[in-house]
Amino acid sequence: MSSPAEARKRRHAGGGYTPPYAAMVVDAKTGRTLHAVNEDAARIPASLTKVMTLYMLFEQMERGRFTMDSELKVSSYAASQPPTKLGLRAGSTIAVEDAIKSMITLSANDSSVVVAENIAGSEEAFADQMTRKARSLGMGSTRFYNPHGLPHSPPNITTARDLTILARAIQERFPKYYPLFSMRAFQYGSRTIRGHNRLLGKVEGVDGIKTGYTRASGFNLMTSARSEGRHVVSVVLGGRSGASRDKIMTDLVLASLPRASTSGRASVMVAEAPAPEERPRSLPIQQAAAEPAPIPVPRPRQQAEEPQALPAAARAYAPMPTTTPIAPPRPIAVAGGRPLQISGMRPVAATTTPSAMRWSIGAQPADAKVLRPPANVDVTSSIAKVPEPVAEPVKIAEAKAEAPVARKAEAAPARMQAPEPAPVLSHQAAVIASGKWVIQLGATDDEGKAKEILARAKAKASASLASASPFTEKVEKGGSTLFRARFAGFDDSKDAQNACNKLKRGGFSCFATRS
Repeated sequence: MSSPAEARKRRHAGGGYTPPYAAMVVDAKTGRTLHAVNEDAARIPASLTKVMTLYMLFEQMERGRFTMDSELKVSSYAASQPPTKLGLRAGSTIAVEDAIKSMITLSANDSSVVVAENIAGSEEAFADQMTRKARSLGMGSTRFYNPHGLPHSPPNITTARDLTILARAIQERFPKYYPLFSMRAFQYGSRTIRGHNRLLGKVEGVDGIKTGYTRASGFNLMTSARSEGRHVVSVVLGGRSGASRDKIMTDLVLASLPRASTSGRASVMVAEAPAPEERPRSLPIQQAAAEPAPIPVPRPRQQAEEPQALPAAARAYAPMPTTTPIAPPRPIAVAGGRPLQISGMRPVAATTTPSAMRWSIGAQPADAKVLRPPANVDVTSSIAKVPEPVAEPVKIAEAKAEAPVARKAEAAPARMQAPEPAPVLSHQAAVIASGKWVIQLGATDDEGKAKEILARAKAKASASLASASPFTEKVEKGGSTLFRARFAGFDDSKDAQNACNKLKRGGFSCFATRS
């Protein structure tokens, strides 16, 4: 069940609520892994299940079986699904377009079952098709038992790695339909239904995809983000609340996008799926059992001498190795191929810093440089905040920059001294003093945080940024306001890139671009 009444879910998310955590970020152009924690550990997808349900529906639409205007029949079983739901009545119909939009924004469980029954005849038959499709894409650790992700025994099971494969596949396979995941609201009759993805319009570059939540899974989020020719897909599973999950994902996107490749494959790398068996257009809808027996999935034969090659689609989406140190996955034993018993899973214990934002240093890369968390990413994930620096008013080219109001830091046994902020120019003043190139360190919806990033960067690389002018640039995107943290004053691209490289060695993420 995804997050309609986030308030209702927050009743369960307080105190010592620590669902099992996992996360992964992949460069969508190259498949390179940029961040990973417990990426191969078994996890419950909750309403991220609906992304696969929509993948199956888009495939049927591409084959001509349905259009956006096609009417889907609503069974009594579909109408009886628990919230969140659209409130469909048994015996009525719903247009495919409305079913899609309700699943993306409201995460409607009744619409999910309607889609499943109209495609495969029953929920369990559709779930088996979902599993087989997942295996064909290379999602070898995923098993579905229902089309919406509601609690089930056994539950739907996946991994963060498998979900990054799905996030890439649905975009490349269905570029015509993927933009629907950027919807923040849609009109259904007289109702305006708003979505649960709070990062849309708030974090620069984010264009989808889906949230999810059950008590067993924790707060889940699948995200896609694009900026400056870069593209990453990210998955966070097991967040302790909707807000903390969103904060972790924001930090991961801001840290990973500048490290993603601007070049890569130009063509779509998706193998054509085999043609499905012909089914009658008017397939009778069967009443699905409350707890269908697990349907065995054929396993590929293992050869000791030579492992079997992955399917073409699996090779296209399989994440590539990375030199970035990543935390090893917690081994999850599954005896005899039986369904995993979630009661035996040990949750990730949260200490003062969530496991999501702990950076585990493993073997050093070939160049003997130890990678560290970018200094412009809040790795404490809202648990411990450094007081925001107070900037003094600065007069440059007759332009005045307002000093942020100082916040009172709470008393603590040991106070952390924030670096003295560098003068931050307004965008207009900086442009006057700037050269042809600028360095961008990130974008946030909080101007104070953008100025803090600039102050810390100036203190870290004072020699390289001696003649550079820090400034924040206000931009409007999708009805939201963002503030870019930038340094101006570079006449040559090499100077800008050298300064950026110096910042990267100091733990910052950045990129050089024309002003």
